[in-house]
Amino acid sequence: MTEQPEERRWAALALASTIRHDGEGGVADDLDGVEGLRAWLDEVATLLPGEWDAEATEALRGEVRALRDAVRALFARGVRPGPVSPADADRLQPADEALALLNAVAARVPVRPVLDWPEGAAPAVRLAPAPGTDTLPAALARAALAFLAAPDFARLRACTAPRCVRYFVRRHGRQEWCKPSCGNRARAARHYRRHRAAEATGA
Repeated sequence: MTEQPEERRWAALALASTIRHDGEGGVADDLDGVEGLRAWLDEVATLLPGEWDAEATEALRGEVRALRDAVRALFARGVRPGPVSPADADRLQPADEALALLNAVAARVPVRPVLDWPEGAAPAVRLAPAPGTDTLPAALARAALAFLAAPDFARLRACTAPRCVRYFVRRHGRQEWCKPSCGNRARAARHYRRHRAAEATGA
């Protein structure tokens, strides 16, 4: 995926993270409605290429959600035998179907070779979308493929904090949760369980 600028692949993690804990014990979908899609597109605009001109429509929302389902299915495959996100663990798309969808959507846009030759450096060929043909679904699918094939993917984990449903990339070997607030919640739950166990045994 040499046509992908380095930061583009993180759009795949952002897409997977549109499924999140709602703060009240349930799961929220940031793509629940066209307005939600429009708001999310504004949030990730810096991660995605600028060649596409995507109007937030119900049809586009359906495509983006289908891509998200595929990404989350492959994330679940990637983190096993560790735990997967509980948000969709019982209804994951088969991995071969998820990969076929990503490959098919990524292939919608033809690419062309482009020679780069900066002053003082050796010439190099990269692949770039053909002018005027990029689309948001293809850009997202390519970002997902780039993320799945990148070294970062080996450090992907599902957050195990109570009620959290996010995937995250570990930044250091001891990281257990996606963010500090999840760590605080997990430690509080652990303390509560120990306290209850001690009460039950009369310790």
